[in-house]
Amino acid sequence: MALFYDVFNGDADGICALHQLRLSEPRASTLITGVKRDIALLERVRAQPEDEVTVLDVSLSRNAPALRGLLAAGARCRYFDHHFAGEVPEHPNLEAHIDTAPDVCTSLLVDRYLSHAHRAWAVVAAYGDNLTAAADTAAVPLALGETQLAQLQALGEAINYNAYGETVEDLHYPPADLYLTLSNYRDPFDFISGEPVFDILHAARLDDLYCADELAPEYESAGGAVYVLPDEAWSRRVSGSWSNRLAQTHPGRAHAVLTRKSGGYSVSVRSALERTGGADELCRKFGGGGRQAAAGIDLLGESDFDRFMAAFREAFG
Repeated sequence: MALFYDVFNGDADGICALHQLRLSEPRASTLITGVKRDIALLERVRAQPEDEVTVLDVSLSRNAPALRGLLAAGARCRYFDHHFAGEVPEHPNLEAHIDTAPDVCTSLLVDRYLSHAHRAWAVVAAYGDNLTAAADTAAVPLALGETQLAQLQALGEAINYNAYGETVEDLHYPPADLYLTLSNYRDPFDFISGEPVFDILHAARLDDLYCADELAPEYESAGGAVYVLPDEAWSRRVSGSWSNRLAQTHPGRAHAVLTRKSGGYSVSVRSALERTGGADELCRKFGGGGRQAAAGIDLLGESDFDRFMAAFREAFG
């Protein structure tokens, strides 16, 4: 009997993408996920011929060898993603839905695939991924008021916030558990009003943002700013949310948020919202990746700090 595997990023985009699919295609599966930066997930799958693997919001370029191995073993794979993919394998068992446009996230790709069956969850994910304009546009057919849109945005940001950390122990909830809790709700407004998880995450996010707002930039210009956060659980949790807040507050400049860790820094980069592009290209120079508007580096060594700063200034000013 064929087995099913759902492999997904632990952020708002990955969780909401899977939720949409399983609302339309309910089935039991093995869940494989982790913290936001836990991207090389396909190597955990031990699929056999005719097993089906669904992959959501993890870079194909980082998972290409494992993907080829699964296809060679006879597994079938559906792949939804919006990050840099590299060369997409051509194989009869691979169904790839890849779109790297800067105004697209994986949940919007799934929304398109499902003919907009669960659009509100795609809007939640887009807000969580800091694609505010895309979320606003996607929400138009829902005819929601400003208060309801603000609720969906707060939910997306709270789910996304929960994904950031060096390990699952840094998070308030393991992403798989958060998905399973959320999977009980067809309507995001029912989740917001009926699930204490939302209130806990929303309040914790605001507390961590308050701590980050007290920091001064390491570097600042008209084109960009760089901040360095301490090696603390709160800073690891808030790095993505704060990067998004900086981008929204200063749409004309790019931002890099470096969080200290053993051996160097983890890095979140956001390109300027007014001229999206360049975040992924910068991060790939240091072994990272992502998309044009938002990208990251798992480990920037201490010896690479000055080189990164020079590359940031060259890219963004």
